[in-house]
Amino acid sequence: MRDKIALQCTECKRKNYTTTKNKRTTPDKLQLKKYCPFDRRHTLHKETKIK
Repeated sequence: MRDKIALQCTECKRKNYTTTKNKRTTPDKLQLKKYCPFDRRHTLHKETKIK
């Protein structure tokens, strides 16, 4: 039941991280503050689909 997702930076629009999430327990999209190596700072990363 766990789906693979990618986390995309809201500043540079690059997909920096991949992870899995349980759709039953978290039906809404994830938003995490993660380190962006391209911006060299912590930015908000939002959930996107993996193609």
